[in-house]
Amino acid sequence: MRDERALVEGKILPTLLAFSGPFLLASILQALYGAVDLLVVGQFADSARVSAVAIGGQVMQTITGIVLGISTGGTVVIGQYIGARKKRAAAFAVGNLTALFLAIGIILTVVMLLLVKPVTAVMQTPQEAVSHTIRYIRICACGIPFIVGYNGVSGVFRGFGDSRTPLYFVALACAINVGLDFLLIAGFHMGASGAALATVIAQGISFCAAILYMVKKGLPVEFKKQYVGFHGGQAIRILRIGSPIAVQDALVNVSFLIITAIINTMGLIASAAVGIDEKIIVFAMLVPTSFASAVAVMTAQNVGAGKMERAKQSLWAGVGLAFFFGLCVWGYCQFAPESLTALFSRDPQVIYQAGLYLRNYTIDCMLVAFIFCVNAFFSGCGYSLFSLIHSMLATFGVRVPVSWLLSRVPGITLLEMGYVPPLASCLSIILCLFYLRMGKGFRSREKAGTER
Repeated sequence: MRDERALVEGKILPTLLAFSGPFLLASILQALYGAVDLLVVGQFADSARVSAVAIGGQVMQTITGIVLGISTGGTVVIGQYIGARKKRAAAFAVGNLTALFLAIGIILTVVMLLLVKPVTAVMQTPQEAVSHTIRYIRICACGIPFIVGYNGVSGVFRGFGDSRTPLYFVALACAINVGLDFLLIAGFHMGASGAALATVIAQGISFCAAILYMVKKGLPVEFKKQYVGFHGGQAIRILRIGSPIAVQDALVNVSFLIITAIINTMGLIASAAVGIDEKIIVFAMLVPTSFASAVAVMTAQNVGAGKMERAKQSLWAGVGLAFFFGLCVWGYCQFAPESLTALFSRDPQVIYQAGLYLRNYTIDCMLVAFIFCVNAFFSGCGYSLFSLIHSMLATFGVRVPVSWLLSRVPGITLLEMGYVPPLASCLSIILCLFYLRMGKGFRSREKAGTER
């Protein structure tokens, strides 16, 4: 494991790139789970099964967002303690995060298994895809403990400044998932069920490998079994920082589910098209998400070390890098969006409609460069609540109602619907700029990194 204090020293840009690079690769590989599932199903099954995997994948992405939010809370707390050279406190944070995730894994699994049919109904799933969607979500729900476990382990490594180790395990999972997709979908014609089973098996093997590695190699701090539990208020700190992020991610994903339900009323073609675009956008958003994750950890460690100016510099470096990538994505999709959408379907109408939606949707790739990195900065400082507030206002004040209103307009197409996400992001940017101008985002909490 690399020097856990490397993020508080050296030049900002190279450090940010060095940390975000492995995180980006890990995120790309993790996103391949859903993308390969959809791609293989699209090539070897019909549009009903494509719609099932797209809808079921969005539901599971909501669960993953909740888990990742809590994991980020753990990463920030560990990072602040490492920056402040409080290794024993960091060890207790690891123990608290472990206890939290054990409880979360059990609760989420039970809840999802009980709510499969209601969720499928609420999503306005096209009738042709209902049975396939139910089976897909049920199988994936059984793999929730692996999703929780992997993200928990990754959060611990990243809190110590190590973004490389999680990459190895997600690469293992991706390789297994791809192989099983072709075996179960193309070979055994299991459709959406095969895609779900491949993902669960791959996640399980990856998580077990990560645990074995952690046990064998150990952590940069002394860690004992008795540290596992709810000790010293650490779990409260993790939840205080992580819960707003988790709720924010959940609400954003819920908004996507609501929008998908709205678009599903426009027919099977529109449903499959938007499902494909969501998979493409997931990949496009990985770069700003990776830079933002690096900003969060760098901010946390530098706040703990008392280097606030360095934390600010990491924020703007992340914004600049993420915006440049977003600009490239938007530019490409103005000329050849169908070259991307055709990877996920053989239906000419689905390919065309998905291309229409993607042209305007990708404007958001530039706007979220600022939003993601600022949210990460707030989280690293301990102000994650504001990220939740502006996300809720943008989501339920703009994204959802405007999508519903447009869907009621006669003759509306997916081209016009694609303007909605960027419009919502504009409101978030305005609110974030106002908050930054007030100075709140540039002040860490007084007690950050001082416990224990």
